Amino acid sequence: MTTIYHNPRCSKSRQTLQLLEENNIQPEIRLYLQDPPSIEEIQALLTQLDITPLELMRTKETIYKELGLSKESTDEERLQAMHTTPSLIERPIVIHNDKAKIGRPPEDVLALFK
Repeated sequence: MTTIYHNPRCSKSRQTLQLLEENNIQPEIRLYLQDPPSIEEIQALLTQLDITPLELMRTKETIYKELGLSKESTDEERLQAMHTTPSLIERPIVIHNDKAKIGRPPEDVLALFK
């Protein structure tokens, strides 16, 4: 089972989805902005990606500062913010066989299928 956390408005997300399809991979598409992941799902993603909550966040988004987030924020604050404001989650994310990759660049996700 392969899943992509997808934002159709994001060019990298569209490119990653197209790359998967070109490689005969038909992922389940999770429109995570409309269907935000739970805190538990975000924690599972972090484990699959082997990164920290800060590394999963789009810290240059205006909403990041508007929510009062900073490098000093706690992981719990970051998890809650990504759950309630999923646009803060880096994208796209592809999950395959309990491993995950962020598609930046899109070709990075192909490592999941080797």
